[in-house]
Amino acid sequence: MTRGNQRDLARAKAQKKQADAKKGVRNDGLTVEQRKQRDAEILREKQRKKEEAASANNAGK
Repeated sequence: MTRGNQRDLARAKAQKKQADAKKGVRNDGLTVEQRKQRDAEILREKQRKKEEAASANNAGK
């Protein structure tokens, strides 16, 4: 009455499922809205720096 490798396969499947569930968890302590606001501010700053670099290149030519 042995189950063969069924138990091992089920254990591996459960471990994979748990690992996949943990991937999406963030530990930064921010809500979704706070994260969106932070990311938007970072993108605005990057865009501003890019525009300044472009204007500096145009002014130097």
